[in-house]
Amino acid sequence: MITFNNVSKAYKGGGRPALQRINFHLPKGEMAYITGHSGAGKTTLLKLIMGIERANGGQVIFNGHDITRLSEHELPFLRRQIGMVHQHYSLLSDRSILDNVSLPLIIMGVAQSIAIREAKMALARVGLENKLNFLPRHLSGGEQQRVGIARAIVHRPDVLLADEPTGNLDDKLSFEIFRLFEEVNKTGTTVLIATHDTHIITQRPKPCLVLEEGHLK
Repeated sequence: MITFNNVSKAYKGGGRPALQRINFHLPKGEMAYITGHSGAGKTTLLKLIMGIERANGGQVIFNGHDITRLSEHELPFLRRQIGMVHQHYSLLSDRSILDNVSLPLIIMGVAQSIAIREAKMALARVGLENKLNFLPRHLSGGEQQRVGIARAIVHRPDVLLADEPTGNLDDKLSFEIFRLFEEVNKTGTTVLIATHDTHIITQRPKPCLVLEEGHLK
């Protein structure tokens, strides 16, 4: 599903490379963690999978395609196969949660009626079917993150990526969010989570990639 072959990434301006000669393979249907201290390269690794950043060396393989060779007009097709959950929920404050979740489908050209139907199903999967018309500010932090997960899975992606998804949540809510990721994974979606929350990692063990100063340990 996702393979890194000797991948390196350095940003302009000098300094230590963000990633150096990274090699790993994440099989289809797997769930895994990326961990490491702040600045270890976790977010950069996820951005390489999304095609937001380009590697300076090596290959990033996604579903048999080398992302490093994709043209700009081919990247949107790649991203339609990926869902992304952020630490900061990035919800539209003036739109209902139903609108927030259906919007990605509408942008993709899906008919509004179908987009609304799929958004309702996604929100039901994260337990928010009774708050469709709420604005984000009326929800707790944990509920807003669940909206973020619903938005990320509404188009039924092959891969779900998450970047510090529980960074703003307490332990109880964090465990609930990780339980939702496990439920998504059980449907066959490949899940990769960048997190520094070692407490959850030890309580809910999965394969783990440990980054240290741009290297895999």
